[in-house]
Amino acid sequence: MESWHRNRLGVGQSALVRTWLPGVRVLNDLSWGLVDTAVLEVASEDRRYVVKAAGTSNTHIGREIAAHQSAVGVWARENRAPRLIHADRAMNILVTEFLEGSLVQGTSAEYEEETYRQAGRLLGEFHAQTQHTDAHYEMEATTKALSWLDTPHRIEESAAERTRAVLNGYQPRPVSVVPTHGDWQPRNWLLAGRDVKIIDFGRFDFRPAMSDFCRLAAQQWHSHPHLETAFFEGYCTDPRDSDLWNIAMLREAVSTAAWAYQVGDEKFEKQGHRMLHKALANF
Repeated sequence: MESWHRNRLGVGQSALVRTWLPGVRVLNDLSWGLVDTAVLEVASEDRRYVVKAAGTSNTHIGREIAAHQSAVGVWARENRAPRLIHADRAMNILVTEFLEGSLVQGTSAEYEEETYRQAGRLLGEFHAQTQHTDAHYEMEATTKALSWLDTPHRIEESAAERTRAVLNGYQPRPVSVVPTHGDWQPRNWLLAGRDVKIIDFGRFDFRPAMSDFCRLAAQQWHSHPHLETAFFEGYCTDPRDSDLWNIAMLREAVSTAAWAYQVGDEKFEKQGHRMLHKALANF
């Protein structure tokens, strides 16, 4: 079973998977390769699964486990998301069933209205499960955005200074938060027949609902505004508050530009810079 080590699972993690899935064998390495999360398609006793694992400093696996144990069931019951099979927080590893379908990103479905109607309906179901007021979210999110400017990045100094001024002058207030996916975009949607399905919950957390719209607004909606209309037809309402939305897009831009630079994703970094230029124009 040397292939496990080539595919970046630790010795203890490998042993645990062998216990969970007798005769397990690796079919495909689905890892993105930008961070230390390993994503493997495997087989055991004629069934396919997905194994996700990471090192001890990686928080994405814990978030994904929390998502499956609290919120993903609303989709899994419709076969729109995978079911959790095994998980071990201490070992930072989980196993889900393998979900049939092809990635929406890069296909014609990425720019079809029906894809966004379904994505809107599914996200509306997810957000509607529960909500509460968080008096600290906006302050913490703003502080985190400012901290990105203190890490290595290639944001122009004038833009960085303007961003600091806007964020330091922002007066946070309590907001309503709901369970959010955290990376809501076509690279985490599958299409199986006519059904949109959802994967990857490594950024799950309780946030304002509109935070799940940021990446679509910067990408697909920016160039194809009719997809935004279709999305909200499925979602049934538009909860965006203009002041909060502008700040959210600014924070998203900063984190995108800095994070992408640090992991070497130049295309995503360029998107972050475009987002930042657009976001600053609103202040």
